[in-house]
Formats: sequence, C-alpha cells, structure tokens
Amino acid sequence: MRKWLLGIASLLVIAAILFFVLAPGMVEKSMNKVQPVALKVTPRALALQKTLDVADMHADSLLWKRDLLTRSDRGQVDLPRLQAGRYALQVFSSVTKTPKNQNYDANSGDTDNITQLVMADLQPMRTWNSLLQRSLYHAEKLKRFADRSNGQLRLIASPTDLQKLMADRHAGRGVVGAMLSIEGLQDLEGKLGNLDTLYAAGFRMAGLAHFFDNDIAGSMHGVKKGGLTPLGRAVVARMEKLGMVVDVAHSSHATVAEVIAMARRPIVSSHGGVQATCKVNRNLTDDEIRGIARTGGVIGIGYWDAAICSNRPEDAAKAIAYVRDLVGVDHVGLGSDFDGAVTTGFDASQVAAITQALLDRGFSDDDIRKVMGGNVIRVLTAGMVPGK
Repeated sequence: MRKWLLGIASLLVIAAILFFVLAPGMVEKSMNKVQPVALKVTPRALALQKTLDVADMHADSLLWKRDLLTRSDRGQVDLPRLQAGRYALQVFSSVTKTPKNQNYDANSGDTDNITQLVMADLQPMRTWNSLLQRSLYHAEKLKRFADRSNGQLRLIASPTDLQKLMADRHAGRGVVGAMLSIEGLQDLEGKLGNLDTLYAAGFRMAGLAHFFDNDIAGSMHGVKKGGLTPLGRAVVARMEKLGMVVDVAHSSHATVAEVIAMARRPIVSSHGGVQATCKVNRNLTDDEIRGIARTGGVIGIGYWDAAICSNRPEDAAKAIAYVRDLVGVDHVGLGSDFDGAVTTGFDASQVAAITQALLDRGFSDDDIRKVMGGNVIRVLTAGMVPGK
C-alpha cells in the first residue's frame, strides 16, 4: 500500500510539474497566433525599412511566460524580432484583469481570467490577489529583461532616455527602447495614490479602462459604458501632472469625449482602428479622431480583424490613410496589440509589410517615417514631460 501511495504521489508531482512547465506556453500558443498572409515586400520597401525607427504603442508580451530576449516560435514579439523589424521603441502593456467569456459588446468586472494565468505561471503570491502587484511584477519583469540584454533592450522613462536612445540608434547601435503602459487602471485598486506608485515603477502611459467598466471610467465593452468617475477625473489630471500619457483605447464613447474635453496634454488611442474602414464598436468615430488630433495626440492602428476587419497589411494602410486624410499625417501611428490574444498576418519582424502597403498607397518616404514611428516618438516624448 505504501509503495502504491508513493507511486500515486510521484505521478501527481510529475503531472503538476508538466502542467506548470507546459500549460502556459500551450495557452499562449493558442491565443497569440500568426496566420501568414501573402506579403509583398519590394527591395524599395526593404531599403526604406532599414532607415526607419519603428515605434509601436501596444504589445501585451509581459502577460506571458516567455523570455523576450530569445526568438520564440510563439507569440508575435521578442527582442530579436523587434530588431529585425527595425524597432526603436515598443510600449509594453500591463494586463491585470480580463473577464471570462470576454467579448466586444458587454462584460461585467465580476470574473477574472488572469488569476488562473498568474498561478499557472508561478508568479509571486503577492500577485495572486492584487492587481496593483501584478503591474509592479510586470515592471520588475521588464527590468530583468533589460538588465540581461547586454544593453540591447533599454528602459524608457523620460524624454532624456528617449532622446539618448534615438541618438544611439542614429550612431549605428541597434538598441530597442521599452516603455511601460497599463491596460485599464483597475490596478489602482480605487486609490489615487497608487498612480504615483506605478509612476515610480516606470509606467509612463495608461489606458483608463479595458474590457469592463471600472472605478475610473466606463469601457466600450462594459455593461453601463459610462464616462469618467470623480476618481477618474482626478486620475487624468494627476497623470498629466506626473507626465503619464493618457490612453483612451477601449474607453467608452462617453469617457473619450470627457477626456478630450479636459485634456491639456496630447492623448493617444494606443491600439485599434477606425469605424469608417472597419465598423466595430471598439473603433474610433470621426469625431473622436478629430478630438484626439486636437489635443496633439496620435492614433495607433492595429493589424488584427477587430481593428481593420482583416489581418492584411493593406487594410491597416487603408485605416492609416483614412486618419491622414481626416486630420493629417501627424496624428496616426502603429498600435499592433501584438501578444494581446489576437491573430495577425505577420509578426514584429515582418512589419516592413506595413511600409510596403503605405508605399503602395502613395505615401511619401517622410510621411512613412512619421507613421512608422516618428509621430509616436514625438508624442510620447512630449507626454513624459511633467506638467505644472
């Protein structure tokens, strides 16, 4: 009997080890997919790509149990693929909570998928029941990647950091900047003071809401879809004072309108699309595009179906061209949502496909430089300057 019990115990231990080793990767592989589409990238586009400083406002790579310094066969972003794509800057978002049966229409905040993931990943126990600690852990995780990268991945937390990064790139160093953002300020746990804690940890951008209404703002995918709460208005004002960029991606129409009305700094919609070319509720209306542009901000266009109604680079370029024609080329950039449980037609190493699609639509080289990174770098540099 004793041997039998020991055998059962050993099998359970082996099963647990296999679960914790294999399950996180299997989950990610099922959610962050590349389904290749036909990519036409000419020598002309490749030559231009080699001169670009690509900047992308949104990737959820920190959510997954993966070494971002090693090229992987899953997901869409890691340092080698960023370098192959000529990235100067990748904004990495902290996702702390998503609802079960998540959808684009209406979700409550009563359930959470992420708790199971952090347990399966064997993250520190402090992250199991605290959304704030999950974000702080993501900041620590990114810092460890930067520390181990031999200077190839560099944390960006100030305009000076970003200016030094660009100077080094233009001197021939293939360094990539990494900046921290937050997807939904439910991680404040209802306390304005926690915003300062997150700022001190290196976060320089934050989306107000994600897939459910929270105590800061209404979500486009929430139940009530309301506007800013009193706490939310205090948060927006404090973000501008600290030098944190306000991101309205996923925010309800009421929230977007209120943020535009009170903004004194450039705001962004970090990742998504526009309703004129892809009529999905999360995408921006013409009035919202105009409002973001009036603040001096930038709209990040993604590459997945709910953003552009396909995963083809030509449709991303179509949305980019629409924003350019409506408010000017200075107000549009890239917001891939890579590693955000989306299916794309290409990964970060193949982003030259967007350059090609823009060339095919008649964009000039200078305008392509703006779209592929210049606009984002300009707005984030300005947004990190503390306010008065």
